[in-house]
Amino acid sequence: MDRPQSDSLPQDLSEALKEATKEVHAQAENAEFMRNFQRGQVTRKGFKLVMASLYHVYVALEEEIERNKDNPVFAPLYFPEELHRRAALEQDMAFWYGPSWQEAVPYTAATRRYVDRLQQVGRREPELLVAHAYTRYLGDLSGGQVLKKIAQKALDLPSSGEGLAFFTFPNIDSATKFKQLYRSRMNTLEMTPEVRQRVTEEAKTAFLLNIQLFEELQELLKQDPEDQHPSQAAGLRHRASSRLQDSIPAEQPRGTPLLSSLSQTPLIRWLLTLSVVVATVAMGFYAL
Repeated sequence: MDRPQSDSLPQDLSEALKEATKEVHAQAENAEFMRNFQRGQVTRKGFKLVMASLYHVYVALEEEIERNKDNPVFAPLYFPEELHRRAALEQDMAFWYGPSWQEAVPYTAATRRYVDRLQQVGRREPELLVAHAYTRYLGDLSGGQVLKKIAQKALDLPSSGEGLAFFTFPNIDSATKFKQLYRSRMNTLEMTPEVRQRVTEEAKTAFLLNIQLFEELQELLKQDPEDQHPSQAAGLRHRASSRLQDSIPAEQPRGTPLLSSLSQTPLIRWLLTLSVVVATVAMGFYAL
């Protein structure tokens, strides 16, 4: 007798989501915008665009969380003091877009699709908010500090952290312990097999929405090449990027692992090592 599909998933919801999103998680990490960010190849315009998108996403997410904070399908995961990012992103918007930032912050099509999905879920299927909160907040806690350091260096930002409040969680002493608590709360949620399956599918949708957002931002940046890296970092990144490009065979198929072709010189081995380390935390923007 065939076993139901849900029986093949790990017993704990947190493990089920992790297992179900492995493939799309890898796709998100390999988005061009994210790969460039990992290498420190991020411009001020690119960073401003992604932070603006995150602002809109978190406003929508947290409005729907507030709407459902007493709903038993989500209530155990309600941690506004520890996790909510809206206030921090408002500080960042003021830094990047000035005192009239409310009128200046862009709102791209992919960002709007992401927001529309969050609103639909929060108002019609609030149990699916679990997937979106898991994808965003645990990713922010996992990779936020490293991504913050990359942006700080690449954009020559103040060491005081101005413009990067999003990445700081002042009410969480230990990210590791808090993530353990969050996962344990997830695992107490009562769900039928059918609901649990829909939650795991929604987690995949959350990753796909993030991928679409980053693909759109990358296209916007390609259309406007005038934005420059900070002068102190631009030369180094250009030289390193040129050597990396020279080391990649022209016939390398898209999506093929580049480990063998990138390990020919000490410089490239160093760049590869850095990329691998950062990739483990790159989902600070996803789940980045």
